[in-house]
Amino acid sequence: MKNYLIINPNTNALTTERLQNVLMPLVPKDIKILLTTASFGANYIACEASYAVASHACLEAWASQILVNPEPLAGVLIGCFGDPALFALREMSAVPVTGLAEASFIQAAQIGPFAVVTGGERWKPMIQRLAINLGFGDHLRHIETVTPSGAELQANPEMAIQCLGEACRQAAKDGVRVIILGGAGLAGYAEKLQSICPLPLIDSARAGLEVLLANQAPRAKNFLNGSYAQWSGMSTSLSQVKKI
Repeated sequence: MKNYLIINPNTNALTTERLQNVLMPLVPKDIKILLTTASFGANYIACEASYAVASHACLEAWASQILVNPEPLAGVLIGCFGDPALFALREMSAVPVTGLAEASFIQAAQIGPFAVVTGGERWKPMIQRLAINLGFGDHLRHIETVTPSGAELQANPEMAIQCLGEACRQAAKDGVRVIILGGAGLAGYAEKLQSICPLPLIDSARAGLEVLLANQAPRAKNFLNGSYAQWSGMSTSLSQVKKI
C-alpha cells in the first residue's frame, strides 16, 4: 500500500475536513492518505506574510509526520492554492511533491489557455508569480479574484455560489479555454458551478489528488533527502530531519 501525505498549510481544521470530505471518496483502496493541518500560522492564507509563514508551517508539518510515521511516503500534496514551500519540500523530501496550483496548471495546460478564479484580492500577484516560476506564465491568461477570502467563501456556501459564478463568467475571455477554481476551501464547488459556467471548470483540490496519484507530480532533480543548511532555534521535528 502506498502512503501519501496531504498538508493543509492553513491552521483552519475545517479546511482539512473539507479536503478530506471531497477527496477521500476518490482515493483507491490500495492507497492510504494521511492528512495533517499546520500547527501555526494563518487561519487562512490571504497575503504575502501569511504565505511566508505557511511555508515554514508546511515544512514543520511534513517533518512532524515523517518522525511519527515510520512508513515511507510515496508523495506529498500541499493543500493550498499557492503551494507554499513547494520547492523546499520537493528538495527535502526526496519524493514527488505538488500543490493545488501546480497540479491545476498541469491539467489546465493540457486543454489550452486558462484562467483562475479564487478568493482574496491579494492572491492575484502571488498566483501570477507562481505560474511564471512553474513555467505556465504563457498559459495563464486571466485571474479573477473575488473580495471574500477563501475562508469567508467556505463559511457561506450560498454567497460563494453567487460570487464565484459571476467571477467564472467574467473569467471566460481572452481566449481562455478552461477555468481553474482555486482554493482548498473551495474544494467541491467546481461541480456545483459547472452548470452556470460557460467553460470547463477544474477543481484545484481534485486536480491535486489526481496529479499526485497519476505520478505526474514533479520530483526535484537534485533532491537532498534532508536539509543542506545548518540551522538553529528550529522545532524539534525540523531539527531531527537528516542533515546532508
